[in-house]
Amino acid sequence: MFGKRKKKKSLIGKIIRIFLGIYAGLFCVFFFDLDGKLLYYVVEPFMKNHFDNMERRDPHSVPYDMLDTEYMK
Repeated sequence: MFGKRKKKKSLIGKIIRIFLGIYAGLFCVFFFDLDGKLLYYVVEPFMKNHFDNMERRDPHSVPYDMLDTEYMK
């Protein structure tokens, strides 16, 4: 009888420690703004590089009579 109770306490203790670890990790992410720093220093430069190198049409090369046709769609 005492063995089952000890196993339950041990399991509950492990679950509580796991949740406390997750909570501490998430608190560090919030406190140090790690998600914003990741976006600013890693994701944004990658996106800028990707979208700045995209091939685009020159809007100044289109004659005036072609405005509002398939070019603008």
